[in-house]
Amino acid sequence: MLSRTADKLYWLSRYMERAESTARILDIAYRMSRAPVTDGMTRTEWSSAVTIAGHDQAFYDAFGEANEDSVIGYMALDPGNPSSIYSCIRTARENAREVRQSITTEMWESLNSTWLEIRDPERLDALTGDRRGFFDWVKERSHLFRGVTVGTMLQDDAFQFSRLGTFIERADNTARILDVKYHVLLPGEEQVGGALDYSQWAALLRSVSAYQVYRVVYRDTISPHRVAELLVLRRDMPRSLHNCMASIVEHLDELSREYGCEYECQRLAGELNARLRFARIDELFRSGLHEFLTLFINRVAGLSDQIGRDFLMTV
Repeated sequence: MLSRTADKLYWLSRYMERAESTARILDIAYRMSRAPVTDGMTRTEWSSAVTIAGHDQAFYDAFGEANEDSVIGYMALDPGNPSSIYSCIRTARENAREVRQSITTEMWESLNSTWLEIRDPERLDALTGDRRGFFDWVKERSHLFRGVTVGTMLQDDAFQFSRLGTFIERADNTARILDVKYHVLLPGEEQVGGALDYSQWAALLRSVSAYQVYRVVYRDTISPHRVAELLVLRRDMPRSLHNCMASIVEHLDELSREYGCEYECQRLAGELNARLRFARIDELFRSGLHEFLTLFINRVAGLSDQIGRDFLMTV
């Protein structure tokens, strides 16, 4: 496969996953902003959403203050923000158009109809009038695209690059969402274990579609250790870091067999996967969960760069 085609397929899936992840970040901020606060507490949900997405400088240069309207406007609908939901869907559709011969009709129709809906002013006004409904719509469109990709695409090297993009993006965003609750939104000592702390962890679980899974697995009250274990170390949790890295290893191994060559990105992915496979959550908390997640995000970025050097258009 031409590296240009592989690059477009990889980033096509990354942008659709990023649109969904941004909707999840905004959803958790929206849920948390509705929780009651006690005297003397400062609301940080919307500024934290900007921090998760890594937009601090660009956002504050443009808006100065993080509030519900400014953050949702910038992260969801701003065409000048290359990582906004609007821009992600637009770029994904452009990439799909350029590799139309390498994707299925169902994939194209899913992306194209999503783009047509979000660019239609009347439809967009109806969607954004119900903010929770808008976030759910973005997630549903991403689910539809992912479903038709898995259900209709020949599982060749084009499929492997598409799935790689999904799991690289998902790993990065799950780590960011967990880190912002644990580190940025960590309440004062008097709030730990309280109603606000509980509601924030519950909102985080719902934002990654893990609330019911948590209840099935642990059958107990929500605790930070168990939430972190579920989202970091559980191989059977679809959005966990371990699940993402194990999936990345599988797809890189398939590409290695396809091309008859071993790659540096395989080694990097294998190291990260082994770290997650054999880690224990108590050890991660003792050594610092924030430090672990920060290192993980940096190593995933390095892995993405190496995939680019090994397979794609980047040098």
